[in-house]
Formats: sequence, structure tokens, C-alpha cells
Amino acid sequence: MIISSYKNSFPSVSVAIPTYNEANHIAKVIQGFLHSKYPNLLEIIVADGGSTDGTQKIVINLSFEDARIKLIKNPLKIQAGGLNIALEKSQGDIFLRADAHAEYAPDYIERCVEVLQQSQALNVGGAQRFVATTPFQAGIALASKSFFGSGGAKYRNPNYNGFSDTVFLGCFWRKPLLKIGGYCPKSCPNEDAELNLRLTTVKSPAIYISSQIKVWYFPRKTWKYLSIQYLQYGRGRYLTTTKHPYKLQLRGRLPFIGVSLLLLLVTYNFFIAYNIISCYQILSSLFILAFLESLRINYQYRAIFTKNIWRGNSASKPSFIKRCLYCSITLLTMPLAHFCGYSYQLLLTNWKRLQKILFKNSFLPKIKPNSPKSSAISDYR
Repeated sequence: MIISSYKNSFPSVSVAIPTYNEANHIAKVIQGFLHSKYPNLLEIIVADGGSTDGTQKIVINLSFEDARIKLIKNPLKIQAGGLNIALEKSQGDIFLRADAHAEYAPDYIERCVEVLQQSQALNVGGAQRFVATTPFQAGIALASKSFFGSGGAKYRNPNYNGFSDTVFLGCFWRKPLLKIGGYCPKSCPNEDAELNLRLTTVKSPAIYISSQIKVWYFPRKTWKYLSIQYLQYGRGRYLTTTKHPYKLQLRGRLPFIGVSLLLLLVTYNFFIAYNIISCYQILSSLFILAFLESLRINYQYRAIFTKNIWRGNSASKPSFIKRCLYCSITLLTMPLAHFCGYSYQLLLTNWKRLQKILFKNSFLPKIKPNSPKSSAISDYR
């Protein structure tokens, strides 16, 4: 009776993890939460989007060992859909949104609940600390420490404490989250930022970041998947800006604005001024600036790279030059892919209007806007 009373004095917590083909990570993440010392962890809900690698079997086997583990199906196959189903089925006072591609401090739940209560915010979280096991991941991790790789986002700063516009992952009071209707599937994969914008309509400020909440994120392992990720980010960001036009959201528009200005400058020099040399100079300057920024970041973090970023085998640790190269590629890829995704969604959303204005709805092919399923599994981190 005393133990039960002690347990009930803490808010109950439901952990929700959207997954797709996470057989290599899901057991470790679940077991990490199970080993938490928080006394009122009510359940761990895994919303799976149809994994084919054995993820579901692993979760089912773990659920036989601990009844708090629950597997649910996510027919939409996107994170927002899975999180909404988990939110509806959850019973906890607190809804903790987790990711299968991350590592969490042993006291992650405790710190989240503590900060949620003390800050009086509706959603709290820690910085997105990037770590790496491959050379390309190392390049992404280092690029995230540059303004050109993060846009100055507060949730990328591990030392920041205070309110913000959004946060990595999130730990919410469940009732306000239900009140605003949960996540918006049409905003994937920008559903976190869009959700936090709506939370500020309930209470402002509503989002708090604490350096005491520690989580480490493993980014994409290849250039291809990084490009796809930021294409999707660009699409999601455009949908968010159109859904919430009254919010400035300048950081989310910076890649589109910056690349657009650059393209206008190159176009002017090539087609109007007929100055081919200037075009080459502009583009080569861009590559040089990216490499110089990469050199600066790598030099600044050279002493702590092994301790704070590298999680792979010491024998396979990338050299300083290799880190600079991959960091440069990342710094160029992120804004360009984001721009392409943003531009594509802008064109897709306004295609019929453009047909009427420019071509009077003539011979141009009609494009059917993609449904939320169009991004399918690509938004899983």
C-alpha cells in the first residue's frame, strides 16, 4: 500500500515510439526505458508502420517479458499517424514521444517530468545531440554545429536552457495534446514544429528546452538518405508555413530564400549579362566558403570529437580531412535539398492556380497532389 501510494504521487508516463524497420535499435531503446528509475512508467507503446525486418517480432517477445510494452499498427506509415494512434490509446498523464534512432540518458524520463513540472510548459525536451558511427554521420554531426547546418535553432544547442519555438522529440502533458488534436499527418515530416506552433495557441510560451535532458541522435548514414530527409523537411516546412501564415517562421524559410537569391544571381549573370566567368566564380566561391566553414567547425571541435561525437570503432575514426570533406558536403546538401523540397511543394500546392494565371489551363499536364502516404516511410528518423 505504501509502495502504491508512493508510485501514484508521480505523474504516470506513456512512452510512444513510432517505428519502421528498426530491428537493430528497438530492443535497446525499449530496455533503456524499462531500466529507468522513474517509479510510474505506465506503458511503452510502439507504433509500427509495417516493418519487414523483424521489428514487430522483437517488440512482441519483449511484451511477453513486460506487460507495459504494447505493439500497435500504424496503417498511415508515417510518424504523425503512429503518434496519434499511440496518443489515443495511451493512458498516462504525460505523453513522452521517443525515437528509435536515438540514445537516452538513464535519467531521461525523470528529467523530462521534472522540467515539465518546474517550467509549467506544455512540452519540454533536450538538445538534439548528434553522434556518429560512420564518417558521413560524423560530417553531419559536425555540420549541425554550424549556423548553416542548424539555422541557429535553440534545440541544437546543448547548453541552452529556456523557452523556444520547438524542441527535439518532446514530453507533453497529455490533455493539452489531445485538446489540439495531436499531430498533423499532412505536415510530415515537420509535424513536431507544426504541433508546437499549435500548442502556443493554448499557452504561450509553451515549449521549454533544458540542458539537463540528454538524448543523442544518430543521423543518416549516406548522402542519399540525408538528401531525401531534407527534401521531406522542405516539403513539410512549406506546408507548415501555409497552415500558419501568421507565424513568422523565418528560420524554416531561410534555405528557400538563400538558394533563390543565389539562383537569381547566377541566372542574371548567365542569361542577361552573359558573364559565364562570374557564374563560375559565384559557384566556386560557394564551395570554398562551405569548405572554410567546415574547417572552422572541425578545428573548433577537434579536441572533443572522440569523446562527444564519435561512437564508432576507434580504428575506423575518420581523419580530420575526411571529416572536413563530409562536413562540407553536408553543409551544401542540407539547404539545397531543403530548397528543392520547399519549391516542389510550393509548385504542387499552387499548380492549378499557376495553370489558370499563366497558361489559362491549357495543355499542361495536371498533377495530383500527394496524399500523406506519399512520403511513406521516408520520414522515419
